[in-house]
Amino acid sequence: MWLLVGLGNPGDKYKANRHNIGFMAVDQIAADNHFPEYKSKFQGALSEGRISSQKAVILKPMTYMNESGQSVGACAKFYKIPSDNIIVFYDELDIPAFKVKVKQGGGSGGHNGIKSIDNHLASNEGAKDYWRVRLGIDHPGDKNRVSGYVLSDFSKDEKKDLPFFIDIVSRHVEHLLKENKSNFGTRVAEDFKV
Repeated sequence: MWLLVGLGNPGDKYKANRHNIGFMAVDQIAADNHFPEYKSKFQGALSEGRISSQKAVILKPMTYMNESGQSVGACAKFYKIPSDNIIVFYDELDIPAFKVKVKQGGGSGGHNGIKSIDNHLASNEGAKDYWRVRLGIDHPGDKNRVSGYVLSDFSKDEKKDLPFFIDIVSRHVEHLLKENKSNFGTRVAEDFKV
């Protein structure tokens, strides 16, 4: 079984924020693969279904970004999902908007949601070996502007491309459930040329 986690903040106030692109991605994946409605579980919104022939759980922690790990840790423990079967979708400042990078393990890069997941999966074997799908949101250019930037909505121009990007991410998600996960990034890049 796979655990696909989207990171974001709950509530309408944050819905269209750059910081919520992880929520947007897993919502599209859930819709495209006919997952049932989310249920409230593990301090998150959870749905179980299939992607191709693979069983999967989609989780959106509802704890606010900084405590995302509470929800992820509890869910992974309940379903006995090993770290290398966990895929986390989240916003990445150090990647240009609407580019994607996939990596296994590594540091948090200062992302509070990732820091929290690292802490709460610490008891798992290979705790930091979960997969990260880093969805580029670009950088505002000044580290003092980061907080306001990630908690602001995408620009008018970006909003034109955002649905197309999210659709492509969802369309190629099954590549993430296969051995060569780099195919996912390649396919997204090929399809998303703006």
